[in-house]
Amino acid sequence: MTIPSAESGAQQPASVGSAADCRARIEVRSIPGYPVTIGRFLPDAIVAAVADAGAGTVAIVHPAPLARMAESVKALLESGGSNVHLVQVPDGEDAKSLGVLAFLWDVFGQIGLDRTDLVIGLGGGSSTDLAGFAAATWLRGVRVLQLPTTLLAMVDAAVGGKTGINSGAGKNMVGSFHEPVAVIGDLAALDTLPEPELVAGLAEIIKCGFIADPQILTLIERALTDPGLGLDAVLDPAGPLLAELVQRAVRVKAEVVAADLKEASLREILNYGHTFGHAIEKREQYRWRHGEAISVGMVFAAALAAQAGRLDPEVVNRTRRLLAAVGLPTSYPATEQARAELIELMGSDKKTRSGVLRFVILTDRPDIDSSAPAGRGTGPLRTERLAGPSEAALAAAFDAIDSDTENPAAGRHPDGSTAGAERPSS
Repeated sequence: MTIPSAESGAQQPASVGSAADCRARIEVRSIPGYPVTIGRFLPDAIVAAVADAGAGTVAIVHPAPLARMAESVKALLESGGSNVHLVQVPDGEDAKSLGVLAFLWDVFGQIGLDRTDLVIGLGGGSSTDLAGFAAATWLRGVRVLQLPTTLLAMVDAAVGGKTGINSGAGKNMVGSFHEPVAVIGDLAALDTLPEPELVAGLAEIIKCGFIADPQILTLIERALTDPGLGLDAVLDPAGPLLAELVQRAVRVKAEVVAADLKEASLREILNYGHTFGHAIEKREQYRWRHGEAISVGMVFAAALAAQAGRLDPEVVNRTRRLLAAVGLPTSYPATEQARAELIELMGSDKKTRSGVLRFVILTDRPDIDSSAPAGRGTGPLRTERLAGPSEAALAAAFDAIDSDTENPAAGRHPDGSTAGAERPSS
């Protein structure tokens, strides 16, 4: 895979109405802030970002499957005078370990990386998480440029400054907030991404629709019911619809991050569906794609809110219908053993306080918690925090995902096992 360009043989200049006409530069207005560029064929943006950084030495952290793309980026930057080093790391969640992090530190030392230099994270969310944390911890902080190559990374992992690795205690339990100098999401990088990876990325986009931008939900639902569009249009990296969805999701995250970089309150809304979703990921030993787990997590959170009297049950149904329609799982076998293990795993969630489970939920009811994060929704739904849900409410939420009939097979193999996907790829 080479760096996408409009002149490459595999890519033709896009026609009017395509994603190529939809380049957007979205400013994350934190301090000092940084731009997120979303579009197609963006080598010029990469060159400009590195030039603006004024870095003499650049370390490109990438997984093995993206070796050719990394070589292309290296050649691009070397033509501009940069001293570029490629650093290959394991693919997927295997990269997010202390051992791999220590390997990066050793490489940074060998190449003499200093605070005037630059780390580039090239790949999916695992690669950008790792590269960002390595940059944050080397010399107490060197700069990082994020080049996400998966849909999930473009709308979630690479934006917002969260970096980290996994530990025995759970996913992303060791990390820091370290904002990039820029994020460049080239939609042409998605052209060869397997459809299941694109679908998994939709989970985070749909999440942004529920918590802040209901137009996202409307756009997807209209496309799915339009015979001339359908799911193919939603997932088309060369089409205008996916470009708009990505840009809308990034704007949601940019607004939230600018107001609450270190997740003191408002930023918790971005964790909608994540308390239960992360527990699934840990229990399944990360064999589920992140977006698949978050999909089930959103159904669980919606059912929990409805059981607590905070949400119209029809919103739970809409959540199921939409997620199922794009091919995301909406169920998880909730045996007695699974329930006990998942509750224990949720207890290690970053939002838990003094052993009390805390969930971000949706509500269409009057505010009952003045300390809850104030959502950014423009529709009838908003977010709030639900702390210490009753055993009955938790049981009902488990029942909702266990007995789901909207998309009962998603997330389960025909033999009934719950390893819903191969290892995530970057």
